[in-house]
Amino acid sequence: MRARVAIPLGAAVLAVLAVGSWLLFLRPQPRPATFRGEPTSALYSLIDSRQRDAAPLTVGEVFTPATETLGPLRRESAEQLADCDDALWGASAAGCTQALRATYAGGSGAGQFVIFNLTDGRAANALVKALAKDGFVRQAVPFDAEHSRAQARALGHYVTVAWAGPVRPGEAGDLMSQLLALDGLGHIIQKRVVAAT
Repeated sequence: MRARVAIPLGAAVLAVLAVGSWLLFLRPQPRPATFRGEPTSALYSLIDSRQRDAAPLTVGEVFTPATETLGPLRRESAEQLADCDDALWGASAAGCTQALRATYAGGSGAGQFVIFNLTDGRAANALVKALAKDGFVRQAVPFDAEHSRAQARALGHYVTVAWAGPVRPGEAGDLMSQLLALDGLGHIIQKRVVAAT
């Protein structure tokens, strides 16, 4: 009788471990349904390398009290990650020294904004290309990724990623305005350009 109980119990443990491994390692990571990536431009030539813009970003500099709310979205968290690759799956941010991330939610939508501090414009452009095909940022707030939109921009030696989606599956809401509001957090980099003149 004991042998009969041990075999099904062992099989059950193996099944649980297999499902856990699939969820952790093999399950596809979420990507946006619509993605647009932009390379850096001459507008950001003054901060095309970290040598010209050496001061690190701070959470308070990027996520100010004025950006606590963005239309119907309210900031839920703001953090600097210990490692840039903690913000990514399937892509790597070579030479990155900082990744700052904020999450927002409210109304029918939610989203996040991430900014990466890279060595130069070439590295920034490479990360934007990788986000288009190799991997993406990790989803840090719940929303329907299958109906979401994202925008990544290389701005000198920085990359910003705004990503928004509906909270309820298939419900679009005012997704475009939420994405634009999140993308607007990248305007902080224009202050860096002005400081470099």
